[in-house]
Amino acid sequence: MSRTITLCAITGLVFATAPAAADWFTGDGHKMHFPQLPDPSGWDVYGVTPMMLADDWQCSETGPVSDIHVWGSWRQDNPGVINEVRVSIYENIPDDPTNPDSYSQPGALLWAQGFDASQLAIIDPYGSGEQGWYEPAAGVAVQNDHHNFHQINIENITNPFIQNVGEVYWLGISLTVEDDPTGPMWGWKTSQDHFMDNAVWSTPGAGWKELYDPVIDPPQQLDLAFVITPEPGSLSLLVLGALTLVYRSRQ
Repeated sequence: MSRTITLCAITGLVFATAPAAADWFTGDGHKMHFPQLPDPSGWDVYGVTPMMLADDWQCSETGPVSDIHVWGSWRQDNPGVINEVRVSIYENIPDDPTNPDSYSQPGALLWAQGFDASQLAIIDPYGSGEQGWYEPAAGVAVQNDHHNFHQINIENITNPFIQNVGEVYWLGISLTVEDDPTGPMWGWKTSQDHFMDNAVWSTPGAGWKELYDPVIDPPQQLDLAFVITPEPGSLSLLVLGALTLVYRSRQ
């Protein structure tokens, strides 16, 4: 009877320690160099189709990219309706060390998939702060534009991209939003954490351009806020395995 009770306790603890569905908070697991956390006093960079934004990450654990979390905001805190989040993964083209003007950027498209509203879980608001709005293609930069920011969670992706440990990839994000006469505009939040080179942006046929802070001189690089996480099932199995070893060692 005591073994049955202990195993039930282990099972309950597995579910208690597994990450809550559809969210990510500081201290949760990740499958990249480190989480690029949102900057509550940073910028939100316009990211509605045909605008494309991308940032790089280094894989820390071989396996599927089945859970992606990004942070963003609506301009002037005027929320819209997201129709689709288009996610793309690219190979990395490193900078040319012999060319001081070169920079790393996305290369060949490796994987892409669209996710409609029914496949998204959004925490809104996730946080707040005095944030700016930036449209690099139009040259628009407005400080103290809005306060709230949210987290968009895409989990349990079917047919996911398989990443390999040590490899560098680029994550591309572009949204489509529902037409609205009030003109809601969505932006991908910049990060307080920096990895390798700048994030980049692109419009059709324009190629990739580096993303810099629009008001700081000399120019300061901008990275974007996202995290790629272990699938919840894998974490549960790891916890179950560890607890089972503890249980057996006490028998």
